[in-house]
Amino acid sequence: MKDRELWKEIYEKYAKRMFTVCLRYSPGREEAEDYMHDGFMQVFRSLDKFTDRGEGSLRAWMERIMINTCLQSYRKKDVLRESKPVESVPDPTGDSFLEEATEKIPLDVLQRLIGDLPAGYRTVFNLYVFDGMSHKEIAQQLGIQERTSSSQFYRAKCLLVRLIKEYESKQR
Repeated sequence: MKDRELWKEIYEKYAKRMFTVCLRYSPGREEAEDYMHDGFMQVFRSLDKFTDRGEGSLRAWMERIMINTCLQSYRKKDVLRESKPVESVPDPTGDSFLEEATEKIPLDVLQRLIGDLPAGYRTVFNLYVFDGMSHKEIAQQLGIQERTSSSQFYRAKCLLVRLIKEYESKQR
């Protein structure tokens, strides 16, 4: 099989999933598409270095490349060090509120609300919640202080609580 045919097959099989991964780290669809295309270019350049470790390993490897592509873009723009003040952020009533709210809110709405978070907050939130990284790992990955990661995660939760409450009040 020629490289082009293999690349096309990989792209068609994984594009939707990789777009979803990039969308988690992007302020919008256009940026997510750009990150995804850049990520696929990196995948195709590095495909010879991939070692198959069984079911799902190619997808996991590609997801890591997509995430790293998004993070590299943020590092270049230095948006991860920005800490925008969030006016009157409520103190979350614990993680239980978020857990209950996420069960009631449609997934697409929740993804949009997470996407509305400032870039630094959204990135740390995604790495911590969806990728299971510790604040120490996030700090190393992003080149920030561990306490900055912790602070941005806390602020992301606070802001997300506010956004969820606003959404719920509009639904009544």
